[in-house]
Amino acid sequence: MPPLQESPFLVDDCLEYHPAFLGQKESGHLLDRFWSELEWEQEDITIFGRTVRQPRLISWYGDPGARYAYSGLVLEPRSWHPALLKLKRQIESFTRHRFNSVLANAYRDGSDSMGWHSDDEKELGPKPFIASLSLGEERRFLLRQKGRKSSGLLLEHGSLLLMKGDCQQRFQHALPKTRRKIGLRINLTFREIRYQAPV
Repeated sequence: MPPLQESPFLVDDCLEYHPAFLGQKESGHLLDRFWSELEWEQEDITIFGRTVRQPRLISWYGDPGARYAYSGLVLEPRSWHPALLKLKRQIESFTRHRFNSVLANAYRDGSDSMGWHSDDEKELGPKPFIASLSLGEERRFLLRQKGRKSSGLLLEHGSLLLMKGDCQQRFQHALPKTRRKIGLRINLTFREIRYQAPV
């Protein structure tokens, strides 16, 4: 695992980072293709009883029946985009883990973000394995033990971050806003839906 900011809350059995999983040329091609071809939406979510607009765009793809719910949203999977399906198989071969869905997030600029959360929904099972592929602008990924000080990692173009074991039970993560003038980043989080979300 590459060096992270020193912290007792970042542990090797929880995170695994591969900075150059994809080459620069392939990563740039996929960034352009996904931005123009995926069906992006900006949804309302419920946080602490308040309805707010998500500060990013999302799109959900997967196998039939891979329904997912979080923050008041219920997402029905679109049929696999061929390039997403190819990436899924490539990551499955690399990780030896099966995925049946992917949540695509588009961060258009530094004002788009992801707040503190854990991917601990029941649909993902007790110890979800999540493979997070980053394309485009580098953004700072923060991780903290729940209620504790955070540490960070810069997610590079073409990098793959694996979150596994009891990571979602022990930690929260976030992608904060930045004042830097930056462009598009697309993040693909491949998951396995084990239990269908209720409609």
